[in-house]
Amino acid sequence: MIELTATQKRVLDFIQSEVYAERPTPTLREIALKLGFRGHRAAAYHLDALKRNGFIQSESGKSRSLRITSPLTKHRNRIMNIPFYGMIPAGFSDDREQEPDGCVSVDVASLGFKPTRNTFALRVTGDSMIGKHICDGDIAVFEHGLEPRSGQIVAALIDRKNTLKTFLLKNGKPFLKAENPKYPDLIPSEELVIQGVFRALIRRAKE
Repeated sequence: MIELTATQKRVLDFIQSEVYAERPTPTLREIALKLGFRGHRAAAYHLDALKRNGFIQSESGKSRSLRITSPLTKHRNRIMNIPFYGMIPAGFSDDREQEPDGCVSVDVASLGFKPTRNTFALRVTGDSMIGKHICDGDIAVFEHGLEPRSGQIVAALIDRKNTLKTFLLKNGKPFLKAENPKYPDLIPSEELVIQGVFRALIRRAKE
C-alpha cells in the first residue's frame, strides 16, 4: 500500500471534504491558502504526487477538474443517519400519515450525495414505479424543499393522499405519472404538495 506524507494526506483530505460537501473541487490557489503554502507551486507539487500514486486525476488545462480515484479510508466509511418516515405507496394514493420511525444508516460515499437536515427516507409499497426500477420494499431517499423539475420522481401529497410518482407538466399544469401502465395518471382536483424530490435508492439483498 502506498504511504502518503502528512502534507499529501492534508491536501487529499481537503479535496475530499469539498467534494463530499458538494462544492467545486479546489483550485491550486485555494489549496495553497487552506494549507498555508507560500505559493501555487507547493500545491502543484503535492497534487502531482497524488496523481502519480493514483489518488486523484485531472484533465489537462481545465480548472476544477480534480477527481478522487482512491479516497482516504475515513471518508470512504463515513456513516450518516437519515430520518425514516415509514411507508409511501407506489400504487394508488393513500391517506396514511407519515410519522417519524427511527433512522436509516447510510455510507455517504455509496449514497452519492451528502445528506442534509432536509433529507428523509420512506419505504416503498406497491409496483407503480417499476419502470424506473423502484420496487416494492425499496427504501427511497428524498430531499425536502427542492423545486421539482418535470420528469423527476417525487413523494407527493395529492388531494391529501400520499403517493410516489413522476412529476410532469402539461400546458403548465402539474400532474403525477405512474411508471407502470396498470396505473392511471393523477391530476390534482384540489392541491398538489411536493413533500420531497427523489435522490437515491437503497435496496436490501433478498435472503
